[in-house]
Amino acid sequence: MASQRQQVQEPMKKTTPRVPTARNDYRCSIERNQSGKYCVRIQVFYPRHAWTLGVFFLASSFDRAMKKLEESLDFLQRNEEKLWFWGVDRAEDMGFSAEFLREAGMKIDHRTEFPRRATSLSLAPEREVPAFVLGPMRRGLAESVEAPRSLAAAAGD
Repeated sequence: MASQRQQVQEPMKKTTPRVPTARNDYRCSIERNQSGKYCVRIQVFYPRHAWTLGVFFLASSFDRAMKKLEESLDFLQRNEEKLWFWGVDRAEDMGFSAEFLREAGMKIDHRTEFPRRATSLSLAPEREVPAFVLGPMRRGLAESVEAPRSLAAAAGD
């Protein structure tokens, strides 16, 4: 009897990959220090472990700063778990975390206040930084470096 019954099969449903709702939030700022170097600060909030990491690096030119920023964002995206483990979970061993960042050319930023003129970026955890998001970030950072200079020049006129 079962052989006479035609079994109705539902068409296979396509499952779309779930997009994680948690996104790593990056705030980036750039300023020139007294020696003329560019100081790039990055503050990232990792929602999976609900913690914030502040880092910075120095660069000799704006173009080098932007290249290093791209590399730093990639590093911070790829190494979220390691940074959290050694920076928060094993906080008594902060020396390892600082050394890990130093190898990537960054230092831990202990400053509590972050500049108001900053650009923001949100990325899904452990994903590569897409090139198209770097253009607007670069423009925003360039404007923040140029604005104080143009204001100073206008004041001197």
